[in-house]
Amino acid sequence: MQAIFETLFDVVYLTTVITLGILMIRNGKKNTEFVLFGIMAVVLGAGDSFHLVPRAIALCTTGLENYTVALGIGKFITSITMTIFYVILYYVWRKRYQVSGLKSLTVLVYGLAIIRIILCVFPQNEWISKTPSLQWGIYRNIPFAIMGILIIILFYKKAKETHDHSFRHMWLTIVLSFAFYIPVVLWADVNPLIGMLMIPKTCAYVWTVAIGYTAMKK
Repeated sequence: MQAIFETLFDVVYLTTVITLGILMIRNGKKNTEFVLFGIMAVVLGAGDSFHLVPRAIALCTTGLENYTVALGIGKFITSITMTIFYVILYYVWRKRYQVSGLKSLTVLVYGLAIIRIILCVFPQNEWISKTPSLQWGIYRNIPFAIMGILIIILFYKKAKETHDHSFRHMWLTIVLSFAFYIPVVLWADVNPLIGMLMIPKTCAYVWTVAIGYTAMKK
């Protein structure tokens, strides 16, 4: 039952975000904001597929324990693409609200992204191990969480200041994604059921993409 449900869910998720992303890239040619949003959605879906496709195959065949390497490499790739996702989202914020200057803020975003990626590359992460390092899982997610908090604050303040009805919930989608993601990082290896929180986390990202697509259609 888990194999069927997860596989169907993942297929719907990946198809939805990549399709919406492609549509935004194609139809948002005159608006850089939506082209960026589309690229962001495709990066999200493509990156997640490196983890979700091997996971679906594992669940439908011989089990997760026999796909440790593929799943580990997939998690590593997803960690990188999620970092890129938030960098692009930062530029969506700049374009949507016509923000200029603020070089120090841009340097901060890039700095956090680079630190996060460097931490992900360290072999101490033990990506392809059956028992990866929890300590390094925390280390690499510290700059990622700071970046997320920063993006949350930026979207919340600007949407409120400009009475941006279309993006009024953007900050909330990011809050929810992190709220569901952090327990997985900390406790999923101890209690596998906590890994189920990745489903509502994924739904939060679909909501993020849907906000952009809906705004483009208006």
